[in-house]
Amino acid sequence: QVQLVESGGGLVQPGGSLRLSCAASGFTFSNYWTRWVRQAPGKGLEWVSSTNSGGNTYYADSVKGRFTISRDNGENTLYLQMSSLKSEDTAVYYCTRDWNYWGKGTLVTVSS
Repeated sequence: QVQLVESGGGLVQPGGSLRLSCAASGFTFSNYWTRWVRQAPGKGLEWVSSTNSGGNTYYADSVKGRFTISRDNGENTLYLQMSSLKSEDTAVYYCTRDWNYWGKGTLVTVSS
């Protein structure tokens, strides 16, 4: 059974940093694209970043240069290091495999 469990969200001041984790189980993590997607309050889903089995990384323009996606295939974990956070980064962050399997999300609030 595929499971994705996000953690690491919280309240952070503008300009601060936060690292999100997504623990994966029930499948061979190293074989799959995995992605971070976010949903701001009252808005739709927004793709944030992706990484594939080869370790290539891709970013939305809105986070490029501030966020870094990485994966630890030995630990079956996906990460999102977020820096220089802005109020507009406030959202629930989800990890997803194939756009078919989703975690329950972790809330990031950027506010002073």
